[in-house]
Amino acid sequence: MSKDIIGLLYAQFADLISYPSGDLFSITESCLGRVRSVHSEAADELEAFQNGIQNLSVQKIEELYTVTFDMQPVCYPYAGYQLFGESYKRGAFMAQLNEAYRTFGYSSGEELPDHLAVILRFLGLDSANRQGGFCQTLLVEGVTPAIEKMLKAFAESQNPYVRLLKALQLVLSHTPEKELSHA
Repeated sequence: MSKDIIGLLYAQFADLISYPSGDLFSITESCLGRVRSVHSEAADELEAFQNGIQNLSVQKIEELYTVTFDMQPVCYPYAGYQLFGESYKRGAFMAQLNEAYRTFGYSSGEELPDHLAVILRFLGLDSANRQGGFCQTLLVEGVTPAIEKMLKAFAESQNPYVRLLKALQLVLSHTPEKELSHA
């Protein structure tokens, strides 16, 4: 399973939407370079995210992430929660994800299977996986509407993570697979 440019982008966005690490700045820069080559508007949003965090210490970025996504968050980074709340449908959604992950030999690790980063890494495994019916449905009916709901939770917030989510939304929604596979 070789990673194409979409797989690499999804993996980098997954890293950026995960709890920040010391290499957040280099991941952001690398992702920005790839996004620039395929979607200028998404690159502008990602650059705004980069500008929003560049003068923050890693500790301040960790605090911002925690306030945004973890402890009494602005929005939860779980697609199932965004789509179904705490209803039984979220449990069914997570069970479907776990089954698909097992089929492809993928593991969500210690994270819940509906975490946006986990799903992005799964979708980025390889282009054949991404072209399958389950993955297309997951992207169109799961990830994309979940990100839309996440963005609504921010309203007019100045939180840099808004810009990251907007960049991701643009990449997922407006960049054709064929165009990216040849970038």
